[in-house]
Amino acid sequence: MKEQEYGPIPGSAILHGVSGQKTIVMAANARIATVAQGIFKAAKDTGSAVFLELARSESDLKGGYTGLTPQAFSDRMRKAAGEVQCDVWALHADHITVKTGSPSEIDQTKQLIDAQIQAGYTSFAIDASHLFDFEGKTVREELEPNIRATTELALFIKNRMKGKDFGLEVEVGEIGRKDGHGLILTKPEEAVEFIRALNEHEIYPQVLAIANGSTHGHTYDENGNVVEQLSIDIPQTRAIAQALRDNNLHVGIAQHGITGTPRDLINLHFPKGDIIKGNVGTFWQDVVFTTLKVYEPALYKEIQDWTLATYRAANPGKKDSQIFDGNCKFAIKEFFKDLYAVSEDTEKAIQAMAYAESLVFFRAFGSYGSASRVRNYLKNK
Repeated sequence: MKEQEYGPIPGSAILHGVSGQKTIVMAANARIATVAQGIFKAAKDTGSAVFLELARSESDLKGGYTGLTPQAFSDRMRKAAGEVQCDVWALHADHITVKTGSPSEIDQTKQLIDAQIQAGYTSFAIDASHLFDFEGKTVREELEPNIRATTELALFIKNRMKGKDFGLEVEVGEIGRKDGHGLILTKPEEAVEFIRALNEHEIYPQVLAIANGSTHGHTYDENGNVVEQLSIDIPQTRAIAQALRDNNLHVGIAQHGITGTPRDLINLHFPKGDIIKGNVGTFWQDVVFTTLKVYEPALYKEIQDWTLATYRAANPGKKDSQIFDGNCKFAIKEFFKDLYAVSEDTEKAIQAMAYAESLVFFRAFGSYGSASRVRNYLKNK
């Protein structure tokens, strides 16, 4: 019963509810679902709205690299939310990625979306940012393949949701893409043209993911050591948000790739209210593996040995620590049963760490009290 009472609400309600506030809503990629209870408890205790999400690569019809299908992920998130009685959260399909735009890929993507809707997802992120016409003469022509694929999939979701509200995120500018000069950043005119084109097709996303200097996962120095991520271009992010406002386009920014960004920097310098959704993914995986090192050292060593043996050949010249950091996510499915059969003490430690770290994220994001604003939005809608 609790799982139904505390099920996910539309992502759109959360994003509209925090609109105009100096708030970023955390979206946590719970690749190992054990962290979810700690995240939900922190959300409840601080009155913070929250998204729980997995990307297509993490969770597809075959379980992605986490071993969790959309239904399995939904079941675990609902159970965790019910156990702590957290009521303001959305179940989000992160990075529904389209890489070629071929009819067969679009059809497979629709099958995945159908499974997500059937599993009760309440928010969706269409990522067709890989589709870019480098020979286009205008910004619109360059973005046309992305616009076309995003429009088709967004209309498909709209049709399948049968009048129910849902969250919608779209992406312009591939996160982490580089050229000879470094990371390629989204230009304000690209963001404006992209959202304007979607609006022309009756598609009105609440959030837009942009390329603003972040990368997914960890950031490394030339020696392969994990370092803080300081590459997010805040002035560019502000300029894009301002351009969207100037053109009367009602959409906030989704900040991807936050793992490794110092939270004091987020707290003091991130443009909250311009950025309204912040994705935190690899961080939660690190919480689990850091705990396993102490609580389940034999299992941790097994995972480490398997990862290095499987991926060392494909990563010549890299240190073992970097090979493990970059590829341990693929061990989640391989060691699925072991990871979900850890001792009660280990589980409690993982959840306690996830709880404490979530408190810090919610504070840095300005999220405390955001759940009540969402409840008010739903009441007055």
